[in-house]
Amino acid sequence: MSRFSLLTAALVLSGLSAWAAPAPVAPPDSIGVEYRNNKLLIRHRVTAGETIYGLSRRYKVPVEDIVEANSGQKGQLNLGQIVLIPRTRVVLTPAPARPAAPVAVAVPAAAAVRALPTDANGNRVYKVAAGMTLYAIARRYQTTPAELARLNGFSADHSVRVGEVVIVAAPATGAAGPPAPVVAAARPTAREKAIARDAEREKARDEANSPAVTPESDAKPEAKETPAPVRVNEAGRRVTESGLAMVIPTDASDKYLALHKTAAVGTIMEVRNIMNGQAVYVRVIGRLPDTGENDKVLLRLSKRAVQRLATPDQRFRVETSYVP
Repeated sequence: MSRFSLLTAALVLSGLSAWAAPAPVAPPDSIGVEYRNNKLLIRHRVTAGETIYGLSRRYKVPVEDIVEANSGQKGQLNLGQIVLIPRTRVVLTPAPARPAAPVAVAVPAAAAVRALPTDANGNRVYKVAAGMTLYAIARRYQTTPAELARLNGFSADHSVRVGEVVIVAAPATGAAGPPAPVVAAARPTAREKAIARDAEREKARDEANSPAVTPESDAKPEAKETPAPVRVNEAGRRVTESGLAMVIPTDASDKYLALHKTAAVGTIMEVRNIMNGQAVYVRVIGRLPDTGENDKVLLRLSKRAVQRLATPDQRFRVETSYVP
């Protein structure tokens, strides 16, 4: 009888020990786990179409941590490749119970945004430092890469460059605070205009001619808008106009280009979206025919330029400024 009692007690104690130390459970979309340097690493087998950025969102792990865990793996993943996803595993040793330590409170993102300088349109901007990515900037200021791409007219996979100025918060969303130093002047300086002209002259040698715009002869006649008055300043040289803008339907380039009714080919022109204040510099590559739908349009812009102006509308009101 005593031998049976001892056997029963041993089985109960072993069951309790196994219950107290459960084995790590791998997520359903992984193939297992392993431990390295006090870290839990999830082994994930790459399927078609998966990227490091997609794995970062799925497992809620920063891209930089995944790259570090995989010996600096960057770029496209291969089908069937094993990628390690790090999860911190804290090893606990038996110790007497202690009062809970105070939890550190992170600095509010609003304070960090207020510390940023502003541009001419009141946007809070960040100048990209070495080693920074769009994802890292979004994490620092507690926003998302998609929101930064929307504010700046970037594509979803845009790679920022050192020294590039990125809009972090628009005036409507930026936290109120004392005015910060202005990054750029409202109007380009003479040196900035000279640099822009030199850069465009170098590009002009290998750019194609103006894309053809098909006249819309079947369009129904509509009343023409009265053109806005043209303002001239800078000793009678700078011309400022306002009117409607549309996209060049046949454009397939990734450059900032425009078709204008009166400006000479090669003119560097500032175009500002009146609705949100976004601006872009474009180069005039041809004349806009005053036919069909164009009779109510001031100019047409390349798709890249329209993306920079951050507008979802087919037609939108702009203000242009250039020196003829």
